[in-house]
Amino acid sequence: MTMDALLMAAGAGTRFGSAIPKQYLPLLGRPVLRHAAEALLREGLVRRILPVVAAGEEARVAALLDGLPCLPPVAGGATRAASVRAGLEALAVDPPDLILVHDAARAVIPSGTVGALRTALAAAPGAIPAQPVSDTLKRAEDGRVLATVPRDGLFRAQTPQGFRFDALIAAHRDGDDSATDDAALLEAAGLPVALVPGDEANIKITWPEDLARVEAHLAARLIPRMGTGFDVHRLVPGRPLVLCGVTIPSPLGLSGHSDADVGIHALCDAIYGALAEGDIGRWFPPSEAQWKDADSARFLRHAAGRIVGRGGMLANADVTIICERPKIAPHAAAMRARLAALLGVTEGTVSVKATTTERLGFAGRGEGIAAQAAAVVLTPIDPSA
Repeated sequence: MTMDALLMAAGAGTRFGSAIPKQYLPLLGRPVLRHAAEALLREGLVRRILPVVAAGEEARVAALLDGLPCLPPVAGGATRAASVRAGLEALAVDPPDLILVHDAARAVIPSGTVGALRTALAAAPGAIPAQPVSDTLKRAEDGRVLATVPRDGLFRAQTPQGFRFDALIAAHRDGDDSATDDAALLEAAGLPVALVPGDEANIKITWPEDLARVEAHLAARLIPRMGTGFDVHRLVPGRPLVLCGVTIPSPLGLSGHSDADVGIHALCDAIYGALAEGDIGRWFPPSEAQWKDADSARFLRHAAGRIVGRGGMLANADVTIICERPKIAPHAAAMRARLAALLGVTEGTVSVKATTTERLGFAGRGEGIAAQAAAVVLTPIDPSA
């Protein structure tokens, strides 16, 4: 059965108190919503993600999620229910069997949650992760306690919430736009909703201290791994000059099987090296015709995907271009932006700089361009985690 996910990112996050909506805030070098999207994909059960965003934010979110199996974002409505319905209607032209609805402000989905939801949906039209309430509950007004509320049978609902697609879209079409919980619409329609175990790590970022808690949780599970890369290609006429994903005006370009982007090739090798997964030739052999004149952006997206597949993140990357000409400084900012977009990280995570060999060697004679790169990748202490 196919399973898609709605990533709900249309909220303004006013309670957080930031000028920037919380889903766009950096979390260990990447936006919160990027973490949420990668978490949905980690178990390999979600086919594709549809981001639902505030009107006007479609291009921004598409760029932040570049490289992931995401559909073009759609604009949400005035309420959460209206936003979910907009996402469901967009998927209705090619609907999945099952749908997850996940808050972009929840950057952590504990391992096994998506699988448990999928299993539960075999017996019920809806399923949610939830934790039993353990604290004493008080009802209050004007700063004074009115009553103690029995906590027996009470649970704290989390996301992602899972549903059979046909049941959820029918409930939204017939339901109330004021609903803040999708499971409540099924309940109102008399349909059963199953519970699967929730987890304390599944924190919804609502207040500034929540962001710090999530960051501490993620950082505690990660250890640094460093890799380096080096690449060199000859300069020849009749080829475009592509460096770090940016085409630079030049009478000469780099010769190679692909587009010969030495910056990206060196960075890919640095990432693969940090993960102990060989080099770029292992994944994209130059002996294979399909990589002839290929855009090296594809290679870097793959390297970034390997980090995600290991449950890790890129801490930083540093690329040095070695050449006498052309001058790299006028293009360095565009290179950083392009690499960051391909890697799905903030520009502050990536450095691009250049040096010469004081006219010594092949680079000094203008015969070729070289690049070296270093990358630090953070991965879980347990590689299987």
